[in-house]
Amino acid sequence: MRYSSLDQFLTDGRETLAKGPVAIVFAEDPVEVDTTLRHHLAAGFVQVLLLAPEGILVPDPLAGKIQWITHDVHAEGALVQAINRVIEAAPGIWLYYCYNAEYLFHPFCEARNVRELVTFHAEERRDAMLSYVIDLYADDLGRFANAVSLEQAHLDRSGYYALGRPDPANHNYPKERQLDFFGGLRWRFEEHIPPARRKIDRIALFKTKPGLEMRPDFTLTDEEMNTYACPWHNNITTTVMSFRTAKALRSNAGSMFDIHDFRWHNSVRFEWHSQQLMDLGLMEPGQWF
Repeated sequence: MRYSSLDQFLTDGRETLAKGPVAIVFAEDPVEVDTTLRHHLAAGFVQVLLLAPEGILVPDPLAGKIQWITHDVHAEGALVQAINRVIEAAPGIWLYYCYNAEYLFHPFCEARNVRELVTFHAEERRDAMLSYVIDLYADDLGRFANAVSLEQAHLDRSGYYALGRPDPANHNYPKERQLDFFGGLRWRFEEHIPPARRKIDRIALFKTKPGLEMRPDFTLTDEEMNTYACPWHNNITTTVMSFRTAKALRSNAGSMFDIHDFRWHNSVRFEWHSQQLMDLGLMEPGQWF
């Protein structure tokens, strides 16, 4: 279904938000839009919304399976504003968001779908799930100038770290069960990344409720929903495998001429399998055995 604006969708298509989990894909450019949509449809989302500017095309068979909304995704704060409008319009559903050329992985996703994932997480009295945005990049920038190749995708197997998240309301002491995570291309090429955008953690999957809002740093206004685990044991975490940083570093004038290869001694080929991510410690199954 096509909608000319988010306003029209929230008026005429609101019934599609009655049941979750719902995925929202923000398309900043045409790169891998179709594979991003197919991946999240296959993951088991009840609805997949595409927010994209004019000029981004979706093949007909795929277009009939999504809610296609024309939206200015490049406006300042576009993602956060759109997510907050959907939160307000559809309380009580599980909601996920990502950009194009980003792919959600969760433990055992080859055999268990995202509906099973959120059902188990809710049974553990958790309303949000921490995701790590793991940078993907092509192995040969001579062949793949925009750094995107699903067949030749690589990631960093190490070089990730966490710092306590300071609480300004409590003398900047660390917040309980909250950490800021760093690593990947945003760590290795941090001179090209604004400090506010160097974190790789994102609350990408959560349950909406009245009064909840997303902040520009991808955290939520309910502090418990920003925690990586409950007080009594570890919980499931997920990864968002993302070409977004690699694309940006290869397209921005300030970095494209300085970077000729993203590979280093800790690069490994991405196998597109959740077991690899768990083996590398990039994803936590918690109690979901």
